[in-house]
Amino acid sequence: MKKILLIEDNQDVRENTAEILELANYQVVTAENGIIGIEKTKEFKPDLVLCDIMMPLMDGFQVLRTFEKDSSMVSTPFIFLTAKTDRSDMRMGMNLGADDYLTKPYEEHELLEAIACRLNKHDNLKNEIKKNLEGLNRFLGEVSEYEDMEGLSKSHSLKSYKKKEIIFWEGENAHSLFFIESGNVKTYKGIESGKELVTGLYGPGDFVGQLSLLHAAGTYVENAVILHDAELCAIPKADFIKLLYGNPMVSQKFISMISNNLINVQAHLVDMAFATVRQRVAKALLELYEKGHIKDKPGEGMSIPREDFAGMIGTATETAIRTLSDFKDEGLITTDSGRRIIILDKEELLNIADF
Repeated sequence: MKKILLIEDNQDVRENTAEILELANYQVVTAENGIIGIEKTKEFKPDLVLCDIMMPLMDGFQVLRTFEKDSSMVSTPFIFLTAKTDRSDMRMGMNLGADDYLTKPYEEHELLEAIACRLNKHDNLKNEIKKNLEGLNRFLGEVSEYEDMEGLSKSHSLKSYKKKEIIFWEGENAHSLFFIESGNVKTYKGIESGKELVTGLYGPGDFVGQLSLLHAAGTYVENAVILHDAELCAIPKADFIKLLYGNPMVSQKFISMISNNLINVQAHLVDMAFATVRQRVAKALLELYEKGHIKDKPGEGMSIPREDFAGMIGTATETAIRTLSDFKDEGLITTDSGRRIIILDKEELLNIADF
């Protein structure tokens, strides 16, 4: 049973609305002002909030601003109920992040339809999204129906890239976020010695370029090149910004989609500074295994150039090759005829990575 918090200072309206909602099989908690309403969210945890605007002590705009700062409430659907019909008030409410706006007196069916629509959209966004172009376009189609997502592109097509083709160069204007449908992509930075520092290896379902679009200079902060023939789609920067900032619920879902292994970037940098070469090699192998780039069976996964592998762990190619040879002698890994690395003992690699 979905839970609704109703914040309304008029007792008759509050009681009548609560009755309508309960008859529609919603669990309802009421509050006569914004302060009490905010307090009740701490235990009630509503699935949706209905809130009047003109109230004593704290108006509806203040309630919404408070929820926007509360991580447990920021993505909860919020509908204003008000007798005010001025368009500036309506626009202010929507700009603050409200999901809908009903003018009193409203018909019973209008109320129930608005609630059902918002809960349905909220539930759709909570569903798992397939990490392919179909899933991405479905997500974009769903969020484009939100009022604050007007003008968002609803679908994107694929572009084919060949091995060694550059997607973007470090320092170029950052104009797009790229989604990988198939193939593999390497990101890297050039360093003073003329060598490459590999910042990531990515495959189907991953995004590249997201940090660059947030960069203050507005340029790509690394290079991206195709490792194996790939299909990518580009999401324009304007759409990226709208998805990131336009709606709290959409923003949360979008961030979870594009995060890839961004959480691991900090850990990777710490490893570069403090972990031994053996630890860094073990962690890199496990990361590549988890991402599906290397496997535990011959003939599967992809062949990773040893210089790229060395760039991932921040060491010389010769050192990386020597450590991989040690692991091979110890029975932790092997290689097939295509020089693809095969994991033989994941548990021991975990032990090495942890200690």
